[in-house]
Amino acid sequence: MIADSYADAELLPATRRALLHRLATGQSEGRAPSMVGAVVRDGRLVWSSGRGELPAGAGERAEDVQYRIGSITKSLVAVLVMRLRDEGLLDLEDRLGAHLDTPAGGDATIAQLLSHTSGLAAEARGPWWERTDGSLRPELGDVFGDHPQLHTPGRLHHYSNPGYALLGALVERIRGENWYEVLCREVLGPLGMDRTTLGPVAPHAEGWAVHPWADVLLPEPAVDTGRMAPAGQLWSTAADLSRFAAFLLNGDDRVLAATTLAEMRAPEGGPKDQGWTTGYGLGLQVINRDGRTLVGHTGTMPGFVAMLLISPQDGLAGVALANRTSCFEACAVAADLLTTVADLEPRIPAPWRPLTEAKDEHVELTGPWYWGAAAFTLRLEAGGVLELSPLGTSGRASRFRPEPDGTWTGLDGYYAGETLTAVRSTAGGRVSHLDLGTFVFTREPYEAGGAVPGGVDAGGWRTRGTAETEADTAADAEG
Repeated sequence: MIADSYADAELLPATRRALLHRLATGQSEGRAPSMVGAVVRDGRLVWSSGRGELPAGAGERAEDVQYRIGSITKSLVAVLVMRLRDEGLLDLEDRLGAHLDTPAGGDATIAQLLSHTSGLAAEARGPWWERTDGSLRPELGDVFGDHPQLHTPGRLHHYSNPGYALLGALVERIRGENWYEVLCREVLGPLGMDRTTLGPVAPHAEGWAVHPWADVLLPEPAVDTGRMAPAGQLWSTAADLSRFAAFLLNGDDRVLAATTLAEMRAPEGGPKDQGWTTGYGLGLQVINRDGRTLVGHTGTMPGFVAMLLISPQDGLAGVALANRTSCFEACAVAADLLTTVADLEPRIPAPWRPLTEAKDEHVELTGPWYWGAAAFTLRLEAGGVLELSPLGTSGRASRFRPEPDGTWTGLDGYYAGETLTAVRSTAGGRVSHLDLGTFVFTREPYEAGGAVPGGVDAGGWRTRGTAETEADTAADAEG
C-alpha cells in the first residue's frame, strides 16, 4: 500500500533533480498551464512535484490536485469486471448478451470488450460525447449510432469507448447499483483513493485548450457524460493514481489478487513480432519501450491529459497529469519519470534465500532436459513452481504452476495453459520423461527407450564418417 508519509529522501539528490528537470521540461515544451508528476517505488510514493499555475488551496501538495483522468477510468472499470469474474458471477468468454440486454455488442465476449476486440465503433452516437452533456444519451441504446458494429468480434483490435459504457452497465446489472457506487465501495475505498470522484472537488485544475500559434488559452467544458462515464468520466490526483499504481504492481487481496492483475497485464493475442511496441490487455495498455515492458493507461478529455505507467520488473510507476487538451508530452513525461529512476537507481535485488519447503519429487525434476536435441533446464521455485528455460539463444520458456493432481499448468509464453506431466516408468519409480502438451522431454538427447514419438534409430548417434559409410552402403544396395 502507499505510505501516507512521502519519503522523497529515499531518492538520491541527483535523481530528484533529474525528475524535476524532466517535469519542468515537459510542462514548458508541452505548453501546459500546469503539470504534476509522481513516482512510485516498491509500493510507495517517493517523489512528486508540480509546475505551472496550480489552483488556490493546493499549497505545496501538488499531488493532491485533481485532474480529469479520462480513459484511466477504463482500467478501474476493468478491475470491477475482473472482480465479478473472480467471484464466479461471470466468465470472460461469456457473450455480453447472456448478462445484459443491449442493442449492440451482445455477441462480443466480455474479454473482447475489455481488450477492445469487440468490433464496436470507436465513439458514441451524436455530437462529440466528451464535450456534450450525457442527457443527450439517456439510455444505453442512445449510445450507439446507425452502424455500431464495424468488425466481427475477435477479429482485430479497434478501440471502443461505447464498449466500456457497456461494461459499466454490466457491473450495474450484476451488482444492482450504479457502477461508481460499486467502484467506491469495492476499489477506491479499500485502496484509500478518496480523491477520485465523478466530478471535480477542490483543489482541482481547470481544463484549457492552448492556441496552436499563440500562447493564449480557451476554457474547455467539463460535462457529466452520463452513460459514457465508465469510458472516461473520473477525476483523480497524482497521489490517488500512485495508490492505484501500487495496486497494479503488487495486488491487494481486498480488491484483486496479484495473479489476476498479471492476467490483465498480458497483451490479448500477444505481440506480433520481436519489434512490437504497443498492445492491450484486459483494461490495460501494454508498451514495449527500449526493451522495458510498461503497463498502464493514458487518459484524455477536453482540457486534460493523464498517464499512469508501471514497470513490474523494476517495481516502479510513473504518473503525469496536465490540464491542456492533447498535451501528449505528459504521456512521455510519465514514462521518462519511471525510466529515470530505473536508470539512475536500478532496483537492488532481494537477498537470495533457500526455499523454506521443497518436495523431493519436485527437486527430482530439476536440471537438464532435452526436446529432441534441443537443451533445456528446469528450475524449482517457491510453491512448487517449475521454470523451463532453453540453454541457448532460442527456445520456448515458460513457468508452470503445480496442480493437486500432480501435474503442472503453464503460466506464460507458448505453453500458457498447457499441461506438464512427469511420466514415471512404474508407479513410484523414476521419471521416464516429461510430457508437455504432447512434446516429450528426455534426460538425454533423443534418448532411447520408447518415450520419443516415432522412435529413435537403433544405431544411435553417428560420426560423420559413419554416416558417409552408411550412405555409400545404401547407395551400393540400390545400385
